[in-house]
Amino acid sequence: MTIKHVAADAGVSLQTVSRVVNKETGVRPQMAERVQASIDRLGYVPSIAAQRMGGSRSYLILALNDRERTIADWRARQGTDWVDQMLLGGMLTCAEHGYRLIVELVDTHSDHIERELLGAIAALQPDGVILTPPHSGNPLIIDLLEAQDIRFVRIGSISEGPGVRLMMDDARAARIATEHLVALGHRRIGFIAGPAEYELSGWRVDGWRAAMADAGLACTDLLASGDFSHASGRAAARTLFALPEPPTAIIGSNDQMTLATLELARETGRRVPEDLSLISFDDTPIIRLAHPPLTAIVQPIAEASARAVSLIIAGLAGDPTPDAPITVAAELTVRRSTARPPASG
Repeated sequence: MTIKHVAADAGVSLQTVSRVVNKETGVRPQMAERVQASIDRLGYVPSIAAQRMGGSRSYLILALNDRERTIADWRARQGTDWVDQMLLGGMLTCAEHGYRLIVELVDTHSDHIERELLGAIAALQPDGVILTPPHSGNPLIIDLLEAQDIRFVRIGSISEGPGVRLMMDDARAARIATEHLVALGHRRIGFIAGPAEYELSGWRVDGWRAAMADAGLACTDLLASGDFSHASGRAAARTLFALPEPPTAIIGSNDQMTLATLELARETGRRVPEDLSLISFDDTPIIRLAHPPLTAIVQPIAEASARAVSLIIAGLAGDPTPDAPITVAAELTVRRSTARPPASG
């Protein structure tokens, strides 16, 4: 089934069918509906190769994800819910517009990053690129894409520069997590931060500090840092547990570090939530299956990637690039890992 069959069935020109298939303007709504009806009836599937030959678009959107961390999680069989959710939102939205989403893993610390990116761009000729943390804040990558005149969205970055900036409101998320614990009566609330190379790590710390300050609570000695790995979360939790006055609640900046905290709590005789309340970020499946199921900030990753795809496609259609950062809000899901602090806490 070819575009010629669709044109004959709808009684229109090949150019009209091409415009409808490529989501271009200049076709009356009634005509577009007639062409689409023929496409659906005949089961016509546009050829991406033909589309690329017939115009300047590739109908491909490229998403760049952190190679080192993603592969490490795959090899450890710890799951990569971030990638799964990114694909869910991005692929479905691409399909609605006749696009395809391709994921490339890039090491942001690589000395060959420029060569790798230029090679991928030359091979794929993407119409747009989605940058995820920490790539979204990497000046080298941002400048390279700008020089190549490629539309791109930076998820998890609000630093000044080219591209559309899209954030999941991490500061607010950390704030509502902290406020939940404050409302339960906690006064010593620890926080395990992520690595500094991720902009969102700083935003989460800011949100925690702001909520603590609003409640008149001190943050001194209650901040520990990790690198999003299980081992670093365990080390950070050990530091907080060793304080003269340990926290009665801890917020972990991702699920692996929070699970490590839960594990160490059990080993040191702390019951969750009777002795220690825990809140995590991300809300991957393992968090919901933990014992007890953990209260968590649910990151709207699928919604963010869907929005990123829509913004790229809208830009290709001529819509202006938003100047201000776009926010997709996260939410707190309360489960059984948070409760009032112990009477001595």
